[in-house]
This record gives sequence, C-alpha cells and structure tokens, in this order.
Amino acid sequence: MAPTRRLKRVVASQPGFLHLNSTVDAATLVSSRRKRINKNKKKNWTKYSDINDVEDFLEDVRHQERTTGGLISEKPDDSLFFLDVGQPSTAESTVPEPGEGKKRKGKTSRPLRIDLILQRDSLVPPPIDVLAYQQPNAKKLRRKAQRAEQLAAKGVVTRRQKQLLNRRPVDRAAKKSLTEANNNPGRDFYDIWGQESKPVGDLWYLQQTGKQLVKRPERLNEQPSVLPAVEVIGPGGSYNPDFFSHQALLQEAHDVEVKKHKAEEKIERQLAFDKDDTATEETVFKEQVEGLVEEDDDAEAAEAANEQDHVAVGAITLSEKKTERQRKKEKAEKLKDQRRLAERQQTGQQQQLYQLRSIKSSIRQQEEKTKARRNERKAKQEAQKSQPRRLGRLKFQAPDLEIKLSDELAGSLRQLKPEGSVLSDRFKSLQKRNLIEPRERAKFKRRHKLKYVEKRAFREIT
Repeated sequence: MAPTRRLKRVVASQPGFLHLNSTVDAATLVSSRRKRINKNKKKNWTKYSDINDVEDFLEDVRHQERTTGGLISEKPDDSLFFLDVGQPSTAESTVPEPGEGKKRKGKTSRPLRIDLILQRDSLVPPPIDVLAYQQPNAKKLRRKAQRAEQLAAKGVVTRRQKQLLNRRPVDRAAKKSLTEANNNPGRDFYDIWGQESKPVGDLWYLQQTGKQLVKRPERLNEQPSVLPAVEVIGPGGSYNPDFFSHQALLQEAHDVEVKKHKAEEKIERQLAFDKDDTATEETVFKEQVEGLVEEDDDAEAAEAANEQDHVAVGAITLSEKKTERQRKKEKAEKLKDQRRLAERQQTGQQQQLYQLRSIKSSIRQQEEKTKARRNERKAKQEAQKSQPRRLGRLKFQAPDLEIKLSDELAGSLRQLKPEGSVLSDRFKSLQKRNLIEPRERAKFKRRHKLKYVEKRAFREIT
C-alpha cells in the first residue's frame, strides 16, 4: 500500500501531469500534512495572507475614479440618472440654434479620430507639479520684500530708490533733430580739430554705456619731479666765460672731486689692517689647541650646574601647601596695596590742580616743537622733490661736470672742442627726473671658453 501511494506522489509532482480538479495544487498532494505558520511575525503577513479581496476593492475604486471622476456612491442622483421625455419634435429640431453654422443633411458633426485619441480617457486630475511652483531664492526674496515693506512703513527711502528718483526723466515724445544738409549756406561752422563737445544726456545712462569717461585722478596729473627737462649750465660753462663765473664753476667741480676722494679714503680706512699684527707659528699653534686643555674644568662646571638644577627642582617639588591663614593674610596685603595705590593716584590728581600753569606751559612748548617738526618735515619733502628717488636696485650716479680748464679755453666757437654726448645727457636727465630707473650696461659673459685650433695651412707656412 505504501509503495503505491509513494508512486502517486511522484507522478503528481511531474510538471506535465494534469489534475482532474484544477483547484488542487500539486504541493498539497505531495505533502498531506498541514504547514504550520506563525502569523505573529511581520514577514508572514503578506506571504501567507489572502489579500485578493482588498486588491479587488482597490482596483474597483481606481476604475470608478478613472471613468466617473470619483466614487459612484458619493455622487448625487442628478449626475447618475436623467428623465427620458422621448424624442424632440420635428419643428424644434429643424430650428437652428443661434451661433451654429450650417450642417450637412444626414450627417452629424463628430470629432475626428485623431482628436479622440489625444483626449484624456481618465477623469482623475493630474498630480500637482510642486517644482513648477518653486522659485530660486524664494526665501531670500521673501525676506527682502518684508524688509522693504517695513522700511516703507517707517518712511525710510533706500539708496536704490534715491538713485531712481534722482534720475532725470527722459522725454521720449521729443523727436530727434533732423541733420542739416551739407549744401546749406546757413549751416553753422564746425571745427573738426577743435575740442570735443561735452556729452549731453542722462549721467547714469552715460556711465552704464561707457560714453562717460572716468574722472582722471589728481595724483596722475602730478609730475614725478620738479626739475626741468633741459638744465642750462651756468655762465661759467660758456666758450668765452667771465673770469669769476669760470672760477665758481671750477670750485664746484673741485668740491665734487674732493667728496669722491673722501669717500674712497673712508673705504680704505675701514678695510685697513695692521701689517705688524700678522699670524706667527706660535699663534697658529695656540689657535689649534684652543679648547683641548681645559676640557676637565668644563666637565666639572657642567656637573655643578646639573646638581644645582636638581636641588632647585627638588625644592619646588617639596614645597608645602599654604594654609588658609596664609591665604587670608596674602589677600589682606593685596587689598591693602591696591587701596594704597588708589589713594596715591587720587592725591596725584589733586596735586595737578596746583600745577595748571606749568602744565599749560609744557603743552605750549610741546605744540611749538610739533609745529617746528612739521615745518621741517615739509621743507624736507619739498627738497626731496628735486632729488632723484630710488626706483630700482641701483642708485642714481650724477654725471661729471663738463668744464674746460683755464688753459683749455678757446676764444671762438670755431676752435671749441665738443665734450660729452647728447644721448648720454638725455639718458641721465630721464633718470634724474624719475622717469626711468638707473641702469648699467649689461656685462657680456662668455658661456664657453675659446678654443684655439692650429690649421694645416699655418703649419705649412711656418
């Protein structure tokens, strides 16, 4: 009996086996035992629960919403039922309604098939697109609007509103003046090389369109130096000068040379050394053995310093804690010192009342000194305007004076020998007037060494 039942279960479990009762599942035939299910657990609620009735109900609700726009049970009777009174009479049907066009006989106007396809077949309204109602920076704009309302309630006019109110109104009704013809004899004369006329129009419009030129700063109108472009030499530099004028020019050149000579002597004194104080064998040997002999003394000094450090550290660590009485005493002394200092300051302020004359005189002297320093500073600044400034890494070197000695003077221009160069004079003038920085000629440095080659022809000659 048992083998026959087992054979039936195996045959029923095959995929191609057809059951007489379609409602019977193959799994129920394989195992006749009932499967025990724990419905307390959440994972078994939907797995082993029959929710077909709920799904059917929800599908019916969705179908009613698509077809009728809502539940039929909630709709009024007028929308569901109507009164059938029969066909209208022929007289009424033949009378055309106002506003309707002529229709063909035997055919009713109906929409095209393409229009029917494009029509919505659902009465459910489309979902609201939240993103369509959102605005960028909506919160910020809302705060600005609230702020503007508060200022308007207080009567405060903002800067933007002031600019708009100050703008000159534009007369748009005024027409542009017509251009006059070139052959009009009564036309005004126009100088094409004259100064340009000032632009006439709204200042804000001219600034935004770039037609209004930017105001040039006053600092750019200042000259970098007060010196003239061409400096004229004194009367002593003439080809036939006066004796005293020529001697004054020679004295000026002499002072320049003396100043240079003193600067060179100063450098030599700074770099000078005593030739007798030279190194000998004894001094060299002494420097070599420096620090080797007194090594033991240094070690003893270091040990003594370490011992002192240990003692100090031990004293700090072994310090006892202060008692409450000591703390109260220190606090009382501190308060006493503060009170004494406050009394001293108060007495000092009272004594200043009797020193008003001396204080006024000291203030007057200080103001006079400040005024003198201010005048001195201004004079120094005015003097520096005629001096070349430091514009680069090099300092300005004044050129040598171009003069003739007494025995080199010529009696006429024909015998005069020229000195200097016009190009170098202009270059130095630009440097002196702070237009360019002082420069020096770039030094040529050979990258590779010269290589001498003895050619064959040279050997044949020699």
